[in-house]
Amino acid sequence: MRIIASLGCAALLLLASAAPPQADSAATDSAAHSRGRYRLRTVVLDAGHGGKDRGCSGQKAREADVALSIVLALGKQIEQSMPGVKVVYTRKTDVFVELDERAAIANRHHADLFISVHCNAGPSQSHGTEVWTMGPHKTDANLSVAKRENSVILQEENYQSRYGGFNPHSPQSHILFSLFQSAYITNSLRLAQRIDRQFRGSLGRSSRGVKQAGFLVLWKSTMPSVLIEAGFLTNRTEEQYLNEKANQTYMAAGIYRALLEYKRELER
Repeated sequence: MRIIASLGCAALLLLASAAPPQADSAATDSAAHSRGRYRLRTVVLDAGHGGKDRGCSGQKAREADVALSIVLALGKQIEQSMPGVKVVYTRKTDVFVELDERAAIANRHHADLFISVHCNAGPSQSHGTEVWTMGPHKTDANLSVAKRENSVILQEENYQSRYGGFNPHSPQSHILFSLFQSAYITNSLRLAQRIDRQFRGSLGRSSRGVKQAGFLVLWKSTMPSVLIEAGFLTNRTEEQYLNEKANQTYMAAGIYRALLEYKRELER
């Protein structure tokens, strides 16, 4: 019952807290406002895990390190090529940040987008990228990924009170939380599909597609949000690819190009 109550209150907060569109400069802000145009001005980049939470690991690479390298490379590209867009990081070093605090950072900055980067784990033959949005999981495999990422809260103090009684091992909990963020699902999927196309097309990566499940890190964010699984560190070939700086930059470039497409489309 606590979960349902929390979900209902959070849904009201989500609608009440959504930030009004903002523009790239004072001049464009005035013009955009008069025409009622949308302007993407703040993006929050979230490198999954960190600090005491290493995430999954390969033989050499750690998820927390690979995710941070991709996020920093992505942020640099946005800062250099999108002067009207502010970049906010949930972390820029190897520190632990609670899942709800990551969303809170995005909400405090009235972000227009929240992008969370992770790496995957599974049997050694598993491979490919995945791009996730908040939504109902349709398979046990989708639920398993959400459970793995959400289990991070077990390392947080007072996680039961922080997350309204959420149990990361309970399928019922994930079903309830997957219903959240419905107000942003269209644009979340729009960005996710563009990222997936960049991975498959420009980068030639194997893709496992765009998927939905109940991720706590996306749960409380009051804006379109995606979670990217850059590949499987438990697959030796993908671990070697993701552990190279050049490839981390390529991955970031693919996400950047998708973001640019998304921005241009919505601002038109």
